[in-house]
Amino acid sequence: MLEILYHDEYLIAINKPSGLLVHKSFYSGEANTYAIQELKKQIGQKVYPVHRLDRKTSGVLLFTLDKDTLRLMSTQFAKKAVEKKYIAILRGWAREDETIDYDLVNENEVKQNALTHYRRLQTSEINLPFLKHQTSRYCLVEAFPQTGRFHQLRKHFKHILHPILGCRKHGCNKQNKLWLETFGITKMTLHAHQLNFTHPVNREKISLNATIDEDFKSVGDILNFDLSDFL
Repeated sequence: MLEILYHDEYLIAINKPSGLLVHKSFYSGEANTYAIQELKKQIGQKVYPVHRLDRKTSGVLLFTLDKDTLRLMSTQFAKKAVEKKYIAILRGWAREDETIDYDLVNENEVKQNALTHYRRLQTSEINLPFLKHQTSRYCLVEAFPQTGRFHQLRKHFKHILHPILGCRKHGCNKQNKLWLETFGITKMTLHAHQLNFTHPVNREKISLNATIDEDFKSVGDILNFDLSDFL
């Protein structure tokens, strides 16, 4: 059963688990289950995804229950009137506060502007030898993407040389292997923890929050991060 965060006659939101595809996609490959089909079966009603999360990203995922509401919500996203907040664990100690303004190339090889702001929440240094270093450093950040490009956060954090822990395609595979061999952990530590928007029909301010899963919490525990705000 999918965890439902919000449900009325126009909208429904879930806490998408890591590893679950939103829908069939040429770029994401095949799967046995998809969020759209699972949610439709769970509530007995057709749903329309307003946005998407990467397969390995967990967190708030919003759907509408009709096409008119989908159009209204899509307009909010297009106008950047929706606030998206993510948390991620990065390799190394990133700056305390930074805006990443770095164009990205999409699936069709078209360059697009991409903007991400983040702030560092906590840092950690553990006794885990890596290459020439006797310890390993990590940080917990909260990220606010201002655009919604494909793999934007993963690519942007790689660009500033602080890749997301557990990310394969845009991460540090040596670090990922180290965590697999040392702790048995493979999941990517990227979670969409909050979505803020105006209800498209009644105009109320909506704030949806999704708790982290056990895999994210396990990494946080190893690094002695205080994740109580996200549980």
